[in-house]
Amino acid sequence: MGYKVEFTMKNLLILFVLILLFARINAQFAPSAGETGSTAIYKDDLSFVGWAKTCKVTRGFINISDTTITFTQDKITSSRAFFGSESMVTGKAGGALDCISLGDGGTAILTFDFPIRNGEGYDFAVFENGIKMPEPPYQYFLELAFVEVSTDGKKYVRFPAISNTQVQQQIESFGQISPEQINNLAGKYIANYGTPFDLDELRDSVGINTDSINFVRLIDVGGIIDSKYASYDSKGNIINDPFPTEFWSGGFDLDAVGVIHLNGITGIAKQSESSAFKLYPNPVKAGGYIYIEGIEKPKIELWSQTGKKIGEWQPDNSAFKIPDISSGCYFLSFRTDNEFKTIKLMVE
Repeated sequence: MGYKVEFTMKNLLILFVLILLFARINAQFAPSAGETGSTAIYKDDLSFVGWAKTCKVTRGFINISDTTITFTQDKITSSRAFFGSESMVTGKAGGALDCISLGDGGTAILTFDFPIRNGEGYDFAVFENGIKMPEPPYQYFLELAFVEVSTDGKKYVRFPAISNTQVQQQIESFGQISPEQINNLAGKYIANYGTPFDLDELRDSVGINTDSINFVRLIDVGGIIDSKYASYDSKGNIINDPFPTEFWSGGFDLDAVGVIHLNGITGIAKQSESSAFKLYPNPVKAGGYIYIEGIEKPKIELWSQTGKKIGEWQPDNSAFKIPDISSGCYFLSFRTDNEFKTIKLMVE
């Protein structure tokens, strides 16, 4: 009898190890925000040097498999998602309700003050309003989107998305997903934590310049596993996420896009281009004052050659003080409602 108990326990141990191994194989990507190895970036992280300036959204249906279904909220009835506005997703990430819902297959195109460039590590991050569920298996309600980038706004290249979530059973409207089964899909993380993307993955792509990305496009993953309406990852797998989401807030909920590496070197203006505009002295001593003429109350930003913002001003008079920074080449950008220019500045 003792031999049989020992044999049974041994088999159970082997089975347990096999289950763990299987789970590890199928959960091969970074875990949720706050866990060891997560790639999630909090919205206040100092690595962010800029945020989206404009956003243009094309709404999708609340149920792509039956476009006659409607939802009513505050006297508005529509078959398409209608929560939020485009202005909510420009600037810094604001949280769970500061977003715009795309609906099934809806799109959002974002632009920036400066192009995003391929720097060391991640280059930008997309924020959505996913939540951790309060009941077992304590996974996450996540709505996903493809991420594409473009230099000219015409040719877009998609990040190679992967979804290892099972496709035998449809994830229901408030079903749960493990972030560890998802890679290169926006919406992987909960609200206030961005999903990062590395342009180096696309460096060999044709039709874009990964050091000059002017457009980021998000395309909602409908989430339905019916092959007639399904979205597929880069390996040809159906992507399963909560479906249907027949509310005004259906589909991917875009909060913000934060930039980690930007190219602040484009659009350099020579001082001789405009006789009215003058900046002096240039070179300037670190900690010294810069004087400007010929431009009314501009917003001024100082950038390093690597695209990191060092300081910003909006002076009422014609002078502002440069920080006590290392000598070298920098860039000053000047923006008003009607004018934008960037000047190369030498600091001694």
